[in-house]
This record gives sequence, structure tokens and C-alpha cells, in this order.
Amino acid sequence: MPHLQLVAVTHPLGGIDPKLARAKADGVVDRVIAALTRDPAPPVAASAPVAATVTAPADIDLFQDFALAEGWSDGMPVLPPTAERVARILGPLAPRSADVIAMLAPRRGVATLEAIAANLALAGALPGHLPVVVAAIRALADPRFNLNAIQTTTHPCTPLLIANGPIAPRLGINAGANALGQGHRANAVIGRAVRLTLQNVGGARPGREDRATLGHPGKYSYCLAENEAESPWAPLHVERGFGAAESCVTVCGSEAPHNVNDHGSTTAEALVFALAGTAATTGSNDVYLGGEPLIVLGPEHARTFADSGWSKADVKRVIWERARVRLDRFSPENRERFGVIDPERFRGRLLAEEVALCASPDDLMVIVAGGPGKHSAIIPTFGATRSVTLPIEE
Repeated sequence: MPHLQLVAVTHPLGGIDPKLARAKADGVVDRVIAALTRDPAPPVAASAPVAATVTAPADIDLFQDFALAEGWSDGMPVLPPTAERVARILGPLAPRSADVIAMLAPRRGVATLEAIAANLALAGALPGHLPVVVAAIRALADPRFNLNAIQTTTHPCTPLLIANGPIAPRLGINAGANALGQGHRANAVIGRAVRLTLQNVGGARPGREDRATLGHPGKYSYCLAENEAESPWAPLHVERGFGAAESCVTVCGSEAPHNVNDHGSTTAEALVFALAGTAATTGSNDVYLGGEPLIVLGPEHARTFADSGWSKADVKRVIWERARVRLDRFSPENRERFGVIDPERFRGRLLAEEVALCASPDDLMVIVAGGPGKHSAIIPTFGATRSVTLPIEE
């Protein structure tokens, strides 16, 4: 965007003494005025980039250093995206390789089919994985997801992919034991291909545009399928208006999972204590930014709820009612800040009153995943993001 006028302000900006904020403003105000009053160059229309062939080391070990130097790698071993490998991934779509799938923030990178396939090749993905990744990229570019913020925030969030429908078992996307762990190629390479596309096309380079203070391991790959076979309720994509026989992917701007260990509760009423207690924290973005926290119920915990006669809507409602944080658990500075962002829930209330982990029980997402064992997980989100579900076009 050569026409865009930029002024850099040194970090940090928030949570500092007003005198420091004033000094920062005084230091840049002249440049801001100049940028706002200068006649910029006319906008340059975005166009799909033409793939270029570069010479890279043939030795696979030397290629790793080359890929890192070029900024293509996530730090783990990658495969060379040769023309042959990219063509194999595209398959019958090769004539449409220049088709634009999405524009990806923050650099407004043009994600063509060929560019996405190149990142699948880097990740070691297979041709059958391409439709899932393409659908995920489309979903991530939806304005509701707020990709620019997810890509550049200091918050430790990254896209989590949830696969539903027949494509998940067909590709071997793990929904059972260790669903968010190692051991399944589809989970690893699909999530990784999305992350590499966001880095290499979207321009979210770690430590540069991607400003995550800590990040989390899901930034390598974050992908699972819902365990529809062991869920007592309709799966996520059906809940969102798609048919049970449709294959879909949902993207969420998610933190790392926090385990909920409850081996003792045998009723829904008892199990809610552990889930609500784990979800209600003062440090969650969802509390004041209106996000959609995700509850991943292990099959045994899901069965406990169902055997008690609870629907998924009941689970959402009761957890939302119980996952509350007293206002006096927030610092005075944060209460003041949150009162500006969400005055209805934070301003003018008694300190003994409580706020819920998100704005509405409908904002809670609930899926079933995992294998044997009485464990579930709470996965908060960035807050200022909405999950997006799209069909996978095969």
C-alpha cells in the first residue's frame, strides 16, 4: 500500500502514566499532521502475484536454513515447494491456480490457489487437504473474524480450525484421543498450512507484524475435528445451519486450551462447578470484549450432561450463569478501562456484583472432542473476534 501514510509510535501505548502518553503524543503530532495533509500517491490496485521460480539448495538440510532466511518457515522442517509438488497438490485445479481466494491482513496479501498450495507443500500436506485449507482461508478473511487484529495483537491467540462432517474421518482429522496433540498427519499439516499461509501471504511474521507477547504452541498448528460419533447433541456445523452431511470448517481466534479435570462429578449439576470455575477468570479478553469462549467437552463429560437430561443449550446457559467474576477481583485501573469498553456491564455497579465470562450464553461455543477420560477444556478467544463457519467445497 505505497499510498498509505504511516507514523510509528513507540510501544507501550496502553496502561502507562498519562504524562508518558502525552510525551509520546507530543513526539509524533507534527508527523501525524504532515501525513494527514500531504497529498498521497494514488492507490495501487491489488493484483494477483505471478509465481516466481527461485533457486534453492537441493540438500534438504541446507534448504531449512534457506527457508528460514527467506522467511518462509515456522522453524520446524519444511519441504521445498517445487513446481511439481505444488502442481500435485492443485491437481485438476491447476488451470485455476491464479484464482484469488482471499486478501489476507495485515499486508493485504493476495492468497491465490497457487500461493495456498505452495504453503501446503511447505507444510507437507496432501492434495486432499487443499479444500479444507481453502475454506479456512476464506473464513479467516471474513470481516467478522477480524483477521488484522488476530494477526498483529500482543495477545496469545491464533486461528483454531474445527472440522465437521464426512470429510473429517475421510481425511483422518483426529477427533478422538489426543485430538489437540501429536500423532495425526491431517491435523498437523492442515493447521500448519493455514499458519504458513497467514505468515507468508498475510505477512504476519513473528516478532514483526505478529506482535504476540508470548504466543502459544498452537501457532504451529491448531486443528481438530469434532467427535460427532460420541456427541449426544447436534454437531457445531448443524447448530450453525448446515446439513449433517455437509463438510464444514469453523475458525476461531483462540488461546491455548486450559484443562478441566473432574473425575468425581456424576451429575450435570456437579460437573458445572469445575467448568464454570475454570472459565471465570479476570485475565480473559472475553470478559470485557464480548468474545465467544469455546468449551471442548470430553465425551465422558458430555455424556454426564446428556444423562442428566441437559441439552447443549442448557449447558451453555448454566455455565454462563455460574462462570461469574466479582467486580472487586478486577483492579481499579482495569475496572475503569473496561467501563469505557463495555459500560453496560462494568460502569456504575457495586463491587460485590458479578460479570459473566462473555456477554450472552449464545456466545458460548460447545463442541465434543477427545477420547476416554474425564477431562474437558476451556479455550478463551481474543474477544474482539467472531468465529466463522463455511462449507468445504470439494
